[in-house]
Amino acid sequence: MKKYNVAIIGATGNVGREILNILDQREFPIKNITALASSKSEGQIVSYGNDKEIKIKSLETFDFKDIDIVLSSAGSSISEKYAPKAAKAGAIVIDNTSFFRMKKDIPLIIPEVNPDDLVAFKKKKIIANPNCSTIQMAVAIKPINDLFKIKKIIVSTYQSTSGAGKIAMDELFYQTLDVYKNKPLTPSFFTKRIAFNLIPQIDDFLENGETKEEMKMIEETQKILGSKIEIFATCVRVPVFVGHAESIYLETEKSVDLKKLITKMKKISGISLVDKKINGGYVTPDEVAGEDNVFISRIRKSGSKNIGLWVVADNLRKGAALNSVQIAELLIKKYLK
Repeated sequence: MKKYNVAIIGATGNVGREILNILDQREFPIKNITALASSKSEGQIVSYGNDKEIKIKSLETFDFKDIDIVLSSAGSSISEKYAPKAAKAGAIVIDNTSFFRMKKDIPLIIPEVNPDDLVAFKKKKIIANPNCSTIQMAVAIKPINDLFKIKKIIVSTYQSTSGAGKIAMDELFYQTLDVYKNKPLTPSFFTKRIAFNLIPQIDDFLENGETKEEMKMIEETQKILGSKIEIFATCVRVPVFVGHAESIYLETEKSVDLKKLITKMKKISGISLVDKKINGGYVTPDEVAGEDNVFISRIRKSGSKNIGLWVVADNLRKGAALNSVQIAELLIKKYLK
């Protein structure tokens, strides 16, 4: 099997570290691997798999000429600057930030949902990885759309602090300790206290009253499914470290046959159906940390053309790092052999 030179941009971050772990776990065909971060992190050591370590190199001075695939997850401004530079040098870039997602000539890919759209990478040699909440919702609703054609989506997300990075996780951790010590709490990263609380805002507000996170879900889902489905999203930050959950209500054009839908879902790689109609017969964020699949529970109808479901996934894996690696695997399988 052919092997590839791979570079990770943002290797010291939550997602970058997870990408390194997943590349090792899935035995990705790597010839040489390079871990990149800002110059202030140069020389730091990051783990690669269970028994390997890599020294961080400076992104600012790195030459991409010998790199085949770049997996980038270091923020939009970094991607804006370095993804085109890497692509110009001959690498194919899989970018996990929001910068390229809605660009017309950049494919936005979830391998289980729209693999055929990957062919568009040839134009710019850049592929966008969707938002974490978009990914798990799109994987879950794809079979519903295939069978019954979705007309409208109303989704409420319950997103863990890891989606906002280590600084957000630290704020939850230390605020939780301070609650038990009866210390006053002063939010610094979040707009409100996060410990034992819910915050109905993720990212900044736009003029239309939506937040940027909500607009990402709306626009990205429409682009991935190739349909102007009506979508209403409310994104909520919750005091959980890892794992995003979503309550999704759908209106369809055709009558929903639950038996047919469940049969189809059980056959789809990447979906785990856990829907026992008993106490505890569903999946929660706590149970999906470290898991690759999107978990679906609480499937039920309300009328012939309305359906609700509960969707949970590890936002650092399927919501970010794993999907990026799966895109790279699909790229190799279809175009780089």
